[in-house]
Amino acid sequence: MTDNADRPRRERPEGPPADPTEVAAQAEKFLLGLASALGASATANSVIEGDDIEVHLNGSDLGLLVGPRGSTLQAVQDITRVVAQRRMGDHDTRLRIDVGGYRAKRKEALGRFVNQVADEVVSTGTPRALEAMPSPDRKIVHDALNGRTDIATHSEGEDPNRRVVITPASATEG
Repeated sequence: MTDNADRPRRERPEGPPADPTEVAAQAEKFLLGLASALGASATANSVIEGDDIEVHLNGSDLGLLVGPRGSTLQAVQDITRVVAQRRMGDHDTRLRIDVGGYRAKRKEALGRFVNQVADEVVSTGTPRALEAMPSPDRKIVHDALNGRTDIATHSEGEDPNRRVVITPASATEG
């Protein structure tokens, strides 16, 4: 087994930064090819804001690309990022992938759920640890509860077992 510390670090390529439009086009091309390889019919479109790129893949029979709780979607995003950004020599853009509107649906559902849990925490006065979840989901939880003054949130544990804990605000005052 080799030690990563012994491997020479690759230097950033010289030249101008990659055009986000071209990075998005490479990502769309890769995702359409992936959908086609799975026998699914899909369309892709991108939203570009500065160095932030969000590629939306829509169509039928794309559930396999989302997987349970978006775990496959996260892997598809990672692979697409490697393919698109390395082809373009890009190290500046932030590429996000959404399939069938999953991220928006997940954000809404998770927000509703954690507000219900927060209400229970307030009524019982007992902190509650949520199940372990990936970083993007933990961010959704923290953001969804950020405006509430009756509870507090924090994350504990190490990935992949890191989880959000919701506590009554009175438990954090001191």
